[in-house]
Amino acid sequence: MTLNRPRLVLFAKAPQAGAVKTRLIPALGAQGAAALARSMLSHALQQALAAQIGPVELCMTPAPQDRAWRGVDLPDAVLRTAQGEGDLGQRMARAVHRVTTKHQQPVLLIGTDCPALTAARLTEAAAQLQTHDAVLVPATDGGYVLIGLKAPCPEVFTQMRWSTSTVAAETLRRMAALSLRVWQGLPLHDIDEPADLAQLPINFRNDSGLLISRRSG
Repeated sequence: MTLNRPRLVLFAKAPQAGAVKTRLIPALGAQGAAALARSMLSHALQQALAAQIGPVELCMTPAPQDRAWRGVDLPDAVLRTAQGEGDLGQRMARAVHRVTTKHQQPVLLIGTDCPALTAARLTEAAAQLQTHDAVLVPATDGGYVLIGLKAPCPEVFTQMRWSTSTVAAETLRRMAALSLRVWQGLPLHDIDEPADLAQLPINFRNDSGLLISRRSG
């Protein structure tokens, strides 16, 4: 069967001070953490568009029309949708269901927290999804930075203990229980905690133009 091009769906919060990347506030301050979030959002969108694997959608919280997004420059080519209500698993499951059923496309779902998730890695995941039922790129903290599916598979998302070190392992266990053929990429670093700042590229700058150094603060 010839597959449609996948839709790359990027989950993101509005980069507002005090409401985003809160675990980085002790190292960067509320404004610095928000500036880094804005910079990582821009980087993730750039990589998603550069991969040229299919439509790019930004799935947003709050909704696209909310004033929290005012002043956030988003590329015109990016589709914009709302995450809606529910916990992370419910919102992700809903996005996967919408893309795979309404749009009849495979889906790659990513966040904005992994600068190492480059266009080349996105292209590789999309290629692997052509010959597998699912793809997963783990995070070094035990979560994952990318998941790809061809069908809704709500079991992969429901009643998950998010933000724990067992998320990727439990996701793979559930995929195995569903008899899915899974491709797994090499683990990559998320930027969530002050110690994670050491994993930022040395020239990675936030929206204030300040160099984020290779140290945990």
